[in-house]
Amino acid sequence: MANRVNANNEELKDRLVAINRVTKVTKGGRTFTFAAIVVVGDGKGVIGYGLGKAGEVTAAIAKGVEAAKKNLVKVPVIKGTVPHEQAARYGGAEVLLLPAAEGTGVVAGGAMRPVLESVGIHNVLAKSKGSSNPHNLVKATIAALAEMRDARTVAQHRGISMDKVFRG
Repeated sequence: MANRVNANNEELKDRLVAINRVTKVTKGGRTFTFAAIVVVGDGKGVIGYGLGKAGEVTAAIAKGVEAAKKNLVKVPVIKGTVPHEQAARYGGAEVLLLPAAEGTGVVAGGAMRPVLESVGIHNVLAKSKGSSNPHNLVKATIAALAEMRDARTVAQHRGISMDKVFRG
């Protein structure tokens, strides 16, 4: 399980993933509102997402940023990539994350790219299967990142020391 992180971290940077204009038809005409999905990250393994809804774009983004700061998770990033292969699913969106060699870059499309870049991953191979809905794609990507475990965590769960892990 991923560790919850304190939202008092000041160096969080926000990125807008998608904005959706919603129209409601009323007796007085059409009412437009906006829904913005935003990710925040510090580039060092902390990531969060939020959804903000408001009558104006800037207000929706601000609400999304505040919501994203409330559900931050810590992700293990080893040498700028993910520690191991991981798949996850949320709704109709399915993602697959693979570690990549130095210099590969972020090979990801759609809403996965801002999530991976915000968390501080520089080299990764990612594939999205199924739905391309940005809301579900962001949630599936963060679910996959939250399930990642580094060697130290696995060793602690198994009750062995790290020197045993690296000696073989």
